Amino acid sequence: MNIRGCIYTLMAATMWGLIGPISKFPMEQGLSPIENAFWRAAIGWIFFAAHAYRKSSLKIEKKDLLPVLVFGVTGVTIFYGAYQLAVRDVGAALASVLLYTAPAWVALMSWLFLGEKMGCSKVIALIMTVCGVVCVSMGPQLFGNATTIKFTWFGIICGLTSGFTYALYYIFGKTFLTRYSTPTVFLYALPVGAVLLLPFFEFHHKTSGSWACLIALALICTYGANSVYYAGLKYLEATSAAVIATFEPVIAAILAWLWWQEKFDWTGYLGSMLILGAVMIIVRAGRKQEKTKKECPA
Repeated sequence: MNIRGCIYTLMAATMWGLIGPISKFPMEQGLSPIENAFWRAAIGWIFFAAHAYRKSSLKIEKKDLLPVLVFGVTGVTIFYGAYQLAVRDVGAALASVLLYTAPAWVALMSWLFLGEKMGCSKVIALIMTVCGVVCVSMGPQLFGNATTIKFTWFGIICGLTSGFTYALYYIFGKTFLTRYSTPTVFLYALPVGAVLLLPFFEFHHKTSGSWACLIALALICTYGANSVYYAGLKYLEATSAAVIATFEPVIAAILAWLWWQEKFDWTGYLGSMLILGAVMIIVRAGRKQEKTKKECPA
């Protein structure tokens, strides 16, 4: 496995893991989760636009414009908004774990819409994901365990929604990210996503600390993370990169514990391991499937 590729992917996972813990600072100072999502998209667009301009990658075909704009709605408006709401209502650690239900959503949608086979391993992974979600969400109530992570069912739904919309990145990417660079896609998707968030919040006064956090969300967690992740894909197989990227919820959980004293009970840790274990199984199944296609082309 290429060391440089591993380092890039670990950097991306670390940057993504910062999203939840950093987002809580502006929320503590009165900003709504949706305003956090808006500024992440709006400021992030500046960096992607500069990158696209520098690379002369500004054009997109007219026939692809509508799908890219729809991606802006699902991949920015709903995804960014739902994730921020999940951070508010269930905490940074649990929000990150629920985000990683995305591979299970991908397996399900690929079976329903792309005609990919749903083998035994993927079925097991889906069952593990469901059990994991039950553990992290209902465990404390069922077993009466003490935990410092308080949650609402709305927050759980938002966390699962963020996982579902994050999964759409894969479905969308199968078609469009092979034809356009990441900066080009986000050049068009981010402003649409940001504008559609405007009706759902009122602008709040921001301290210099809040602005620093919002800029960090855009520069580090959005532009920076995507840039180094795709740089890592030049040296690694997508499967290997996906496995390494599961370091993200670990980072989020550690920082949430250090900065915000968030802590799971034993059912939360069990559920987290089930969800991340399911990710590994799905990634491994995908790798075997790709290998079979190469060895036995149709």
